[in-house]
Amino acid sequence: MEFEKIVELVQSVSSQEVTVELNSTPKSLIIDHADLLKICIELYQNPSAYFDMLSCVTGIDNGVEANTMEIIYHLYSIPFNVSLMLKVVLPRENPEVDSLCSVWKSANWLEREVYDMFGIQFKNHPDLRRILMPNDWEGFPLRKDYQHQELYRDIVVKSEF
Repeated sequence: MEFEKIVELVQSVSSQEVTVELNSTPKSLIIDHADLLKICIELYQNPSAYFDMLSCVTGIDNGVEANTMEIIYHLYSIPFNVSLMLKVVLPRENPEVDSLCSVWKSANWLEREVYDMFGIQFKNHPDLRRILMPNDWEGFPLRKDYQHQELYRDIVVKSEF
């Protein structure tokens, strides 16, 4: 499927305007967080697109000044050999988006990693808990305003970097 057709398909499902970024590789679409789940269901179920693989979910903290966070989803269609990135911009105060576990099983651990490092909540995730850090760790280490703990279970963890 050509990229223009993918954009048309996504726009037909979206309730908001979809922004196209042509300077990224693969090409990407910025979509509204409220439309994420229905867009992904369409991209997976539509036989002309059939994005059958979610290969990566990445979180980005744009900092306190921008006051936003982003989630980037890397999709791939094996039968059509096509890649696509979907970007969702979220407010930093309460970053929350629908889980994609109901569409792709690989979303389970990928979303848990983003939650663990950035504190982004995934609604309706079947098991949203830490996966990299200990369960009782304080904060989210990849946030730009993260303050390192000085001690964890009486062990010094604060680095001198």
